[in-house]
Amino acid sequence: MDSKIYLSSPHMGGAEQNYVNEAFDTNWVAPLGPNVDGFEKSLESYLGNGNHVAALSSGTAAIHLALILLGVEKGDEVICQSMTFSASANPIVYLGATPIFVDSEPDTWNICPNYLEEAIKDRSSKGKKPKAIIAVHLYGMPYKVDAIKKISEKYEIPIVEDSAEALGSTYKGQKCGTFGDISILSFNGNKIITTSGGGALVSRYLKHKEKAIFLATQARDAAPHYQHSEIGYNYRLSNISAGIGRGQMEVLDSHVGLRRKMNEFYKVIFKNVTGVNVFSEPNSNYFSNHWLSCILVDSSECGFSSEDIRMAMGENNIECRPLWKPMHLQPIFERAPYYGGKTAESLFNIGLCLPSGSNLTDEEKVKINDVLIPFIDK
Repeated sequence: MDSKIYLSSPHMGGAEQNYVNEAFDTNWVAPLGPNVDGFEKSLESYLGNGNHVAALSSGTAAIHLALILLGVEKGDEVICQSMTFSASANPIVYLGATPIFVDSEPDTWNICPNYLEEAIKDRSSKGKKPKAIIAVHLYGMPYKVDAIKKISEKYEIPIVEDSAEALGSTYKGQKCGTFGDISILSFNGNKIITTSGGGALVSRYLKHKEKAIFLATQARDAAPHYQHSEIGYNYRLSNISAGIGRGQMEVLDSHVGLRRKMNEFYKVIFKNVTGVNVFSEPNSNYFSNHWLSCILVDSSECGFSSEDIRMAMGENNIECRPLWKPMHLQPIFERAPYYGGKTAESLFNIGLCLPSGSNLTDEEKVKINDVLIPFIDK
């Protein structure tokens, strides 16, 4: 059987090994060191706007610490976009708080401003004003930044910007990962760049970075002995992983360009197929890294479903996956409050993620094309 074509696999640029070798040569293998400092500086330079970055062990850890920094505690409520990966919502539960899920809007598939405001008003009327809003740039597509920010400011509720999938995306020319009161990034193995596993917390305020690093290193007090006045976590990124990240930063823009070309590749394939729409920017304000290229399939118009495509691709050892299953439909969150209609549910039912890696070869693209075209024609 041919080798498998994956949805989104790691793509090394070559320089990563140099930074990792340096870490070995100098015995910097702990969760601190010059690669960690260098990786944070590279990210701060890339994001701009005076932002500060704390490199952490995962994007999930970054959300957890962001909520702590914003004062979320047991019994509080936090609004979260329903259509997302579970890592966006799980840290709310870590803290003993309650997730309040909100539906998507159809333009960007992200949190709906109208339902967001409805949720805030209703929870506040019940005496439970939300402590934070977790908004996600799904599949690299920026959410409706201006509308969400306006609501955040109106009700004085801070935003945790989940930019795990959107490093390299922009809204009105500004980098995603810089819009939240606190923002987070992910460098998991399937992301636009990777440190094998890792993430980062981003903030305009140096105090947030410093506090995040303190909490991420077991909250050890400034004393010659081991003393702890707060609960801490083992969340710091290792110097080895950060070395991979430094090498990946050198090819980030190239990776974004290649992912966007994959999106164009699918637009050509489905150009004349009634009922199949390739997910793309709603207007010129949005620039998506197209971390994953996705399609919506209306079976009533084209005669086949997203699941039919997934099965056909799978039979040829090509990985495809349904869109994220909304959190309010997950068994673990079935009792959580939800505000919205059926947009996220509909997207999940008819959507599909296609192979989108920046390292897909010409031969692999030919194979994808040679499976999809006969399937469509049939």
